Amino acid sequence: MQREKILKEVEQFDGLYDFIVIGGGATGIGIALETSTRGFKTLLLEKSDFTKSTSSKSTKLLHGGVRYLAQGDVALVREACVERGRLLRNAPHLTRNQAFVIPTFGWFDELKFTVGLKMYDLLAGTYSLGRSHRVSKKKALEKIPTMQPGKITAGVVYHDGQFDDSRMAVNVLQSSVEHGAHVLNYASVKGLSKNEEGIVNGVVFTDQETGKVYSVKGKAIINATGVFADQVLQMDKPGAEKTIRPSQGVHVVLDKSFLPGDHAIMIPKTDDGRVLFAVPWHGKVVVGTTDTPVDSASLEPVALEEEIKFILTTAGKYMTKAPKRSDVLSIFAGLRPLAAPKAGSSKTKEISRSHKIVVSDSHLFTMVGGKWTTFRRMAQDMVEKVEKVKEWQKTESKTKKLKIHGFKKEVDFNDPMYVYGTDKEKILELAQKEQGLDQVLSESLQLLKAQVVWAVREEMARTLEDVLARRIRCLFLDAPETMRIAPLVASVIAGELGKDKSWEEKQVTDFLAMANNYVCCDHLKSH
Repeated sequence: MQREKILKEVEQFDGLYDFIVIGGGATGIGIALETSTRGFKTLLLEKSDFTKSTSSKSTKLLHGGVRYLAQGDVALVREACVERGRLLRNAPHLTRNQAFVIPTFGWFDELKFTVGLKMYDLLAGTYSLGRSHRVSKKKALEKIPTMQPGKITAGVVYHDGQFDDSRMAVNVLQSSVEHGAHVLNYASVKGLSKNEEGIVNGVVFTDQETGKVYSVKGKAIINATGVFADQVLQMDKPGAEKTIRPSQGVHVVLDKSFLPGDHAIMIPKTDDGRVLFAVPWHGKVVVGTTDTPVDSASLEPVALEEEIKFILTTAGKYMTKAPKRSDVLSIFAGLRPLAAPKAGSSKTKEISRSHKIVVSDSHLFTMVGGKWTTFRRMAQDMVEKVEKVKEWQKTESKTKKLKIHGFKKEVDFNDPMYVYGTDKEKILELAQKEQGLDQVLSESLQLLKAQVVWAVREEMARTLEDVLARRIRCLFLDAPETMRIAPLVASVIAGELGKDKSWEEKQVTDFLAMANNYVCCDHLKSH
């Protein structure tokens, strides 16, 4: 998957794309895979890097949605449980079965969660990841030894999925390209074109690297830009009413000692009414999330002081080892799309996490809502909607059992390179073949120079941030250590891309300024 090669193919392609997808997050990537595997000629355009925004900043869960069950949304939970099961089968190198313990506080809790989770098991059917069951206080504390024993009466164990969001995106994109899709990052859509009937029939985009402007034509144009959906809707119809009011979700990353076992924790009720998760991930623990309405969407949202405090305080109420600011290895903030309140109302109401498709008068198709777990199903629904509206011949979905790039059945989750699946052998081969590529750039992050080179050559990484935040998850696992190795990594990337010293220095400056937002303590920040 090489950007120069794909861009050249786009330039030489003088036909009509069947699908032009705007947005390279979970939604757009899923649509690119769905359309390309059905034989549609597909172009996907992302204005920055793939999953730069919300889709790389999730809670790292593939979940049926226990809390949607509490809201009575049975159909959504059933759909999510099925899709979760499919993903675990289609990408075993990126997903895993994660056991959770819900601590209970009294018999009513035990009854409520035991009954509720039995329903959860039933909805998953043959896609179930394991039966939920009540465990004694002693057993619960064996599974979660850092839980405060004075607080709990027992526990309920249940199963959900866990994954790496950005790595999933990379592999799904590789699968799309293998099926003939054209995918481009740093390709910013600046406008839509329409035919005499006012139907959208193409897009104008700028290659951010060269400044060159391209005009491409397509039969169906998809707006899959998540929290930025309104910007594309404005291109279609200037003055269109706002549909989205984003809400920010923050996570902190802690050392494994805060949750030493293999089980995750789900605190069902926090002070703000949300659930709080503490989940093992790449040898660390991800704790979150928050729900803070924000006025506008940005590509790199910043965690607010009160959000960090809320997570640490809430976690501290339940853990014997209460996390302090100095324990935080990384903080990341993402945005989720909420429905904009009606004029005159100040309330924000979360869009149901079920997705919906909006079709404008000009046949611009916009996907709203949804989540990583159901991204395959969302894409299937979008293609079916387009076929119906455009009165095309129906095609069959090929993704239900499609093995994602890197597919590997037997996975050792203790291996730091497990997320590469079958590509791991190719990276190790590269490390042996080319001089110096077997160099370890960070002992604690277990990062090889060959991984950086692979990210640039095979995974379309274009910047220092692309590599350290999304191709290799260093920034999310240990921000200070990542900042330390940034100059070293930048020089490797510059060598691969043929860039000069000033490009390299600017990359480091820009990256450190952004990475400061992932660091919790001021003395660790780069000034």
